[in-house]
Amino acid sequence: MRLSTANFARIAILRAARIALLLTLVIAVSGCSMRRIAADHLGDTLSSGGMVFASDDDLELIREATPFSLKLMESVLAERPEHAGLLTATARAYTQYAYAFLQQEADEIEDKDVAAAYRLRERARKLYRRARDYGLRALEVAHPGFSEKLQTDPAAALNGTSKEDVAQLYWCGVSWAAQIALSKDDPETVADVPLMSAIMARALALDETFDAGALHVFMISYAMARSDTGGSAVARKHFSRALELSGGRQAGPYVALAEAVAVPGRDRKEFEALLAAALKIDPDAAPQYRLANTLMQRRAKWLLDRSDQLFTE
Repeated sequence: MRLSTANFARIAILRAARIALLLTLVIAVSGCSMRRIAADHLGDTLSSGGMVFASDDDLELIREATPFSLKLMESVLAERPEHAGLLTATARAYTQYAYAFLQQEADEIEDKDVAAAYRLRERARKLYRRARDYGLRALEVAHPGFSEKLQTDPAAALNGTSKEDVAQLYWCGVSWAAQIALSKDDPETVADVPLMSAIMARALALDETFDAGALHVFMISYAMARSDTGGSAVARKHFSRALELSGGRQAGPYVALAEAVAVPGRDRKEFEALLAAALKIDPDAAPQYRLANTLMQRRAKWLLDRSDQLFTE
């Protein structure tokens, strides 16, 4: 019998969990040398295992599997705190989990339960901060003293980074931006906007093609949040480049432009056209984006359902 992609992903996750459990037991009972070898091996496996999650379209499965994966990552990092690949993967995983399963749910339930939405956003904010810290730790591995220098001389700290650091810069910066967005009542966190902005600008300058245009998708919304970037004209340039780099196979750019530009611009026709384009994308056409497209299409449907609220006369 031929397995579906979703079933294959489930089996892969279960196998990975069994292997992880065995290796965790090795870490617990072995000597120092064996623990380090096992931790390094498991760290490498976890760092490169994101595709199993990214190619799945079962949101509930991923939601249930991710907490185990996150705590396993942190357990391995306790043994190997300078595993740069695992630090980056942990920053990525916490960011994605906080957005997909906490912040987005908060948005969806806010009309019915404001208190529950607030609690979810508070949880997401804390996880974004944790993700940011892992991102900074990953940068520290290649650039000792990076975090301290970033605070005192951001330009010098970032000038020392290279294209090999773009993944760390991206996940550090995007999680930091998300934390700031949920901390508008915390002046100390909001004061970090220039540092976050410098990190993302440096990542874009080093490799604007990273992850098929992920930096440009971020910049769509960020251009609209700042008054000194050219607003919608700049956002649309980033949108066009994101579509080009992703080959039009990702729903994210369409959803980002709809929310960031069409809603403030009171352009309901463009808003609905963008979301319709997002919903036309076949998640199975590009398995590496299947989970992201499933999430963005879910948000597109939710936004369309709220059209009358977003575009009141």
